[in-house]
This record gives sequence, C-alpha cells and structure tokens, in this order.
Amino acid sequence: MYYFDNAATSYPKPEGVYEELIDIMKTRGANPGRGSHTMALNASRVIYDTRCKLAKLFNIENPLNIAFTHNATHSLNMAIKGYLRKGDHVVTTSLEHNSVLRPLYSLEEDCGLELTIVEADRNGSIDTETILSAIREDTKAVVMTHASNLTGTILPVGEIGRVCSERGITLIVDASQSAGYLDIDVEDMNIDILCFTGHKSLYGPQGTGGIYIKDGIELSPLMEGGSGSHSKLKRHPREMPDLLEYGTLNAPAIGALGAGIDFITEIGLEKIRSHEEELVKTFMKGIADLPHIEIYGRTKEKRTPVVTLNIEGADPAEVSQLLDEEYNIATRPGMHCAPLAHRSIGTYETGAVRFSFGYFNTLEEINYAVNAMKEIVESI
Repeated sequence: MYYFDNAATSYPKPEGVYEELIDIMKTRGANPGRGSHTMALNASRVIYDTRCKLAKLFNIENPLNIAFTHNATHSLNMAIKGYLRKGDHVVTTSLEHNSVLRPLYSLEEDCGLELTIVEADRNGSIDTETILSAIREDTKAVVMTHASNLTGTILPVGEIGRVCSERGITLIVDASQSAGYLDIDVEDMNIDILCFTGHKSLYGPQGTGGIYIKDGIELSPLMEGGSGSHSKLKRHPREMPDLLEYGTLNAPAIGALGAGIDFITEIGLEKIRSHEEELVKTFMKGIADLPHIEIYGRTKEKRTPVVTLNIEGADPAEVSQLLDEEYNIATRPGMHCAPLAHRSIGTYETGAVRFSFGYFNTLEEINYAVNAMKEIVESI
C-alpha cells in the first residue's frame, strides 16, 4: 500500500507507539485515577506523563490545563458548546472542518448565536485583515483552524491571537492538521483554547485527542459522571482536568500517544517538516506539467503536506478508486468534511482528490504516484 491519506490519520505509526500500547495493556492495565494500589498508580502516571509531554510541545505552563478527549471533534464540541452562550457573536472561516461548523450551526439555530463566516478566496487563502475586519465590538470568540485539511493553507493564528488578546476576545484553535507538524506555542500565539487530535501528526492511536484551556476561561462540561475525585459532590468537579474528563480514560492509547510525542521530540519538528515539504515539492513538480490537472491552493506558499487536485472531466471518486485498485495508492476523494472550503475553491459540486503525505513516505513512493497520475491522465 502506498499510503497518502495521512491528513485523515497517520500510517504507519512509529514502532514505539505500538510497543507502548501493548506494554501498558499488559503491565499497567488498571483503572487510572480509580485506585491507590500500585498498578492503578502506574496507570495514572501514564496519563500524567503524556500531559507533561503535550504541555512541553505546546508551551503550556500547567499540564493540568490539558484534558484528554476522544478526538478533535470531541474537543471542539466541548469548547464551542461549553463556552458560547445565547446571543454571542463568533467569527469563523470557510476553511473550517464540520467539527467546527456543525457545533456553531447548532448553536446558531438553537439559541441564537450570531455567526460571521469569513470567506476564503479561490486559492483557499484568507489574509489577516480579512479576518480582523469581521470582528465586532461585541465579538465573543474567534474559532479557526490552524491549517486547512483541504488545501493545506496555514492561517495566521499568531497574528489573530495577538489582536484577540488586545481586544479581550477568546481565540479557539482547531489544530487537527497542525499539531505535530507546525510549531505551536499557546503563550506566544495567544491561544485561549487549543483543540487537537492524537492520531494524525502526533502519531498516536485513533480515539485520542485533547483540549487545552487557558486559566480564567470557564467552560460548562458536556457530560458528567465518575471523575475519581470529589465523589461526594452532586455535580462534576469544576477544576481542570477533571472538569472535562469523565469515566475511565484510555490509558493504553494515551500512553501510546505519549510515545508518538517522544518520536517527534527525538526527530524534531524541523526535520519532519523538511522531509514532508520535500515530498510535496517533488509531487507537485512531477504533476505540474500534466494536462487537464488542476491543483488547489497557492502552490508557492508554505502549506501542510496536502495536495488536492482534480483531473478535468474525471470524477474524483473514480480517480481515487482507480488509484487504489490499479496502483495500490490510498487517497481521499469527496468533500473532506469541509463543504464551505470546497465552495470557496470551486469544487463544491464535484469534490476533489486529496493526497496527504507523512514522515514515513519516501521519494520513491512519490515518484511512483507521479507516474501513476501520468498514466491515468493519458488514459482519460
């Protein structure tokens, strides 16, 4: 399998991730935070160690301000539905994933949230001033992705964060496509709430994610139940991370996520980016002169390792199926859970084919994909 679907989930994982997952299940398989015996304490240590690794990666002063979730969708629903209230005004963008859009639409329909969506241009880009121009005096929050899962566009989170901080506006960031690929510093970028998934560029298992909440931000929990602490209280504890963690945490998967972060720390983000940028550059150069191919996004700007394209006159689903069945190449066709982004770049009716590369892809694999595209274009 030539796996080019890393924006959906990274594959393969570093070997240490697999090893840590199995080892925790075999040797530290007790319930974290639910007992004082040695195995339960060791399971709790797994959770805390991964919090600390995430805190270091994102420059978060207090690891306890990070709560573990099932994925970024879970985190974003916590942030959006737990923080925003009736009548609040929110700014977001057309490059958002449905994990942002649907909770916002839900609040807009159910409780009168006022929503302004900033439109990206035909290349899938939005400049800082365009976003800032949508902010009003009564704006409560800006909710935005750090990087588009469709075009690879990297948005100016740091610049927006600085202005939001000056104006007392909460910045909620979806780091699904950037955590583990781009440098994220919540202090320097003035990020108030950071939502991330563990199974993409952080190399963790599926079903892992997290949310960081800056001190002073008050969220209402979406769920309540067992917390392992303050059990006599009628309501769920109000302090982090217990506020947003309920029931038994997946210690083996969270520990394996920690192993993924260890891999990133060992290799270094700069080296990871450099390799993946070379893969993108090689692929785009290889297909640039092929007839009837349109590549979306500004091709000369820095982007995440995502290349989305269409072949004129060919259905994206059929192209992706052909790549899979004839060339054993995994890609992602369709709408990519980002309908407004497709509308912005002009592919709302058709969708597109997305190639997304990862650290474990090689230049040999990229050249194989380029040759496959040449053969497909020639056959259509």
